[in-house]
Amino acid sequence: MQRWVVIFKDTDGMLDIRANKELRDQHVAYAKEHPELLIGGGLKPEPESEFCGAMWIVEAENRAEVESLILADPFYVTAHRSFEIFTWGKIMEDKTVTL
Repeated sequence: MQRWVVIFKDTDGMLDIRANKELRDQHVAYAKEHPELLIGGGLKPEPESEFCGAMWIVEAENRAEVESLILADPFYVTAHRSFEIFTWGKIMEDKTVTL
């Protein structure tokens, strides 16, 4: 199994999508249904700033699986969100990190 990092970049229009509680609830439920999505969350340039994107850490066999996971997410709106996918190796595999 390979680890992948997905970096999402949002347009300002994504803020309206984030504000839609029904859609946000669907997005959270989707994330909970997919244990391969190890961790994820929104990104801001500063703590008080608006969200400008997001990041996921995913375990999957290949890039196509990661892309499928992204494309089926209710929060993935092509007009307002782009993404990049990178393979990722964790340094110090013997250490556990709790967030």
